[in-house]
Amino acid sequence: MKKMRLWIKLVLSVIIIILLVFGATFGYTFYQLSKIKTTKISKTYEDLGIKPEVTLKKELSLKKEIPLIREEPLNKEDSNKIINIAFFGLDRREVNQQSRSDSIMILSIDEKHKKIKIVSIMRDTYVEIKNYGKTKINHAYSYGGPQLAIRTLNENFNLDIRDYVTVDFSNFEKLINAIGGVTIDVKQDEISLIPQITKPGPQILNGLQAVAYSRIRHTVGDDFRRTERQRTVLSVMLTKIQSLGVMKFPSVVSKLLPFTETSMNNMDIIKLGTNVFTSNIKTLDQKRFPVDGYWTAKMLGGVWYLVANMKATVVQLHKFIYDD
Repeated sequence: MKKMRLWIKLVLSVIIIILLVFGATFGYTFYQLSKIKTTKISKTYEDLGIKPEVTLKKELSLKKEIPLIREEPLNKEDSNKIINIAFFGLDRREVNQQSRSDSIMILSIDEKHKKIKIVSIMRDTYVEIKNYGKTKINHAYSYGGPQLAIRTLNENFNLDIRDYVTVDFSNFEKLINAIGGVTIDVKQDEISLIPQITKPGPQILNGLQAVAYSRIRHTVGDDFRRTERQRTVLSVMLTKIQSLGVMKFPSVVSKLLPFTETSMNNMDIIKLGTNVFTSNIKTLDQKRFPVDGYWTAKMLGGVWYLVANMKATVVQLHKFIYDD
C-alpha cells in the first residue's frame, strides 16, 4: 500500500513538473508573440476584394466567362482546408517608410491535399489597382499598404486571401540567422554576387548571404530566376522549421515573428502552425505566375511591363492552389 502511494506521488510529481515546464514555455512563447507588430486590416469581402460565394454562383448561373478552374466555388469545409496568406518582402530602410513590395508571394496551407504551396507573382505584372488604374502590381503596397496589396491580389486573381506577413530585407536577414542559416545549392554564376562565397555547391548561407542570394537578378533568367531564388529560401526555411517538430514550433516561431509584421493574432499563428504538424503535411510545391508562354513584355509610356494573359493565368493559378 505504501509502495502504491509512493508511486502515485511520483507520477503526480512528474505530471506537475511537466505542466510547470509546459506552462513556462507557453507563457514565454506568448510573451515573445506579443512583440509582433500586428496590423489590423478590414476583413470585409469588399475591402479584401473577395467575391462572395453568392456572387460567384450568380455569375456562373448567367454563364459569364469568369476565369475559374473550379466549376463552382469551394464549399465552406474545403475552403477552410486551404488557407492562403500573402507574403510581402519590402526593400525599405525605415519601418514606416512607404515602399513597393519587392517580393510578392502567396503561401498556401493545403490540409486537403497535405501540401504547402508557394506562389511567386512577378512584381512587374500589369494589373488593375483599385482607384489607381492599371500599373505594376508591386505599386499596390506603396499606394495603400497591405490592405490594398491583398485586395489587388484577390481582385485580379479571384483569390480569397485574408491575412498577410510582411518582412523587410534587414529583418529577413535576422530571421535566417535565428534558425541557423539555410542550405542553398549555389551556382557558378552566383558566387561573385554573394559575400564570402568562393565555391559552388550546397552550403549553409547566413542571413546576409541568403538575402544577397535572394536578390540576385543580373544572371541568366533575370527577375524570373530571382523569384525562384526567393521561393527556394522560403522553402528551405519552412522545411527547417517544420523539422523541429510540433513541441518546438511555438518557441521557435515566437523568436522569428517579432521580425515580421502580420494581420494574424497570436492564437491564429499557433493554431495554423499546429494544424500543419498535426495534418502531417510533408510536400512543398512552388511555382511562378504568370508562367512562360502566357505573358508578353510591353513598353507603355516608357515603362516596361509584364502583360499577362490574365484569364489563362487565373485558371492556372487556381489549379495549382486549389487542386492536387
